[in-house]
Amino acid sequence: MGKRRRVAERRKTRPAVIGGVIAVVVGGAGIGAYALFGTGAAADNSASTTAAAGREKSVKTGPLSAKEVGTAAQAFLTAWQRGEVTGAAAATDDAAAATALLAAYAKDAHIKDLTLTPGARTGDTVPFTVKGTVAYRDVSKPLTYRSSLKVVRRAADGEPLVSWQPSVLHPDLREGDRLVTGEAGTPPVTALDRDGEELTTEQYASLGPVLDGLREKYGKTAGGKAGVELRVVRGKASEKQKLSDKTVLELSEGTPGEVRTTLSATLQAAAEQQVGARSRASVVVLRPSTGEILAVANSNPGFNTAFQGSLAPGSTMKVITSSLLIEKGLASPDKAHPCPKYFTYGGWKFQNDDKFEIKGGTFKTSFARSCNTAFISQAPELDDGDLTEQAQQVFGLSLNNWAIGVPTFDGAVPVQSAASMAASLIGQGGVRMNPLNMASVSATVKAGVFHQPYLVAPSVDDRTLATASRTMSADTLAKLRGLMAYTAAYGTAAEAMAGVTGDVGAKTGSAEVDGQKKPNGWFTAYRGDLAAAGVVQAAGHGGETAGPIVAALLKQGG
Repeated sequence: MGKRRRVAERRKTRPAVIGGVIAVVVGGAGIGAYALFGTGAAADNSASTTAAAGREKSVKTGPLSAKEVGTAAQAFLTAWQRGEVTGAAAATDDAAAATALLAAYAKDAHIKDLTLTPGARTGDTVPFTVKGTVAYRDVSKPLTYRSSLKVVRRAADGEPLVSWQPSVLHPDLREGDRLVTGEAGTPPVTALDRDGEELTTEQYASLGPVLDGLREKYGKTAGGKAGVELRVVRGKASEKQKLSDKTVLELSEGTPGEVRTTLSATLQAAAEQQVGARSRASVVVLRPSTGEILAVANSNPGFNTAFQGSLAPGSTMKVITSSLLIEKGLASPDKAHPCPKYFTYGGWKFQNDDKFEIKGGTFKTSFARSCNTAFISQAPELDDGDLTEQAQQVFGLSLNNWAIGVPTFDGAVPVQSAASMAASLIGQGGVRMNPLNMASVSATVKAGVFHQPYLVAPSVDDRTLATASRTMSADTLAKLRGLMAYTAAYGTAAEAMAGVTGDVGAKTGSAEVDGQKKPNGWFTAYRGDLAAAGVVQAAGHGGETAGPIVAALLKQGG
């Protein structure tokens, strides 16, 4: 190897090991020198490393200057304003995505004559104002809105570019969304009551979801004409977030078609007034002889709980359960029937409200006082599917086949076993209903046969209404009517039904809900050719909460 000068021994610093090669730094007066020991390959590697270091130094780093931000923003906005899609896209950090949306801006959104005016920069962000014209066929309208862009450094070389986001084009755009100008989807409709009076949300706040449903169902066939609008059409990502298409600019109004409903403007106004006096209240009124819906109202107009709610109905479910027990010979109004404080079934210990009991009482007394254990005690005598079959075959529920003209939830009475089956007998467990369902239950008792409720006559669109596969026997029907009449006169419904005269029947209900201090209060009743049901959530017993609402509407309708 020969002798070498031992320069390294005079160093006071430790050597840095780089890739197996020792680099010794000798410093002096700001000048650095590297003594490399090794083969030619090591020397070549050092050369390439030096070259790479040089390239790294050419990448722009650090905060963006005001000039860089302004220049990048101006390049993008100028090209976009001129309609130079390629040039504008090249001024962003995602040219492919920007090209697609910028091209569609003119082609699909039909926006032209752009003027883009930047505002005062804030750090890396530049706000700007968009002014243009939306022109579609023979209509046009000026468009003005504000947006903003952010400038970033490109990773490869540090050049300032606009950070591409769909919101740069329009602040309401998200990934996958598009701006489109054209006919505004479904034509609008004017909803009329049964006598031809127009129904509007200004007069009847609860009808918002109903009118939306009517437009969706009948807008294209009601004789109206869609307007023209610029709108955001949502993509898959926005749909997952349940975001609806959004109108940005209306170029022309549509011509509404007319849809006649079965609603009564008079009863609808009364229903709105009744639920308006309480929070979380909903009610439905219908005609038992036909199934026509006469009124629907909700304290919260944003969601149609009356038609689409899914709530445990509590003891109002005992109307259906009683019909089942009477048919099977397990109960009869005037026969003795147990109502103990407690009854255990399926490992659950059931009790009555305030742990009351009725000694030596009849089934009629237990029904009128809403004794839970009187029904739970019959669970051992029933098959798991008995209640489900009764609800479906006699009352037309839990089949998901109602076609009333707008979306509804048609009740759920699933087959259950053990304790859950027993709980279903008193309207808990897996049973779910809404006021429409429970108004229909009372209507079925009054009419003697199930008539599917409807809001728009089936003759309007030739749809087929749901039917029940069988009816109750005359004996069962008479006994069930007697139970409801007795409850209206002497039971838990008596106070609310005071002054409601004629052929009447009623049932109260209270449904316990996890996390609520007070139960949901239910009430279902009929008077003559009217049936109604209501719920007031988290308010207490049905006779005191929903009862007065239902009774007031039965009085008015009568």
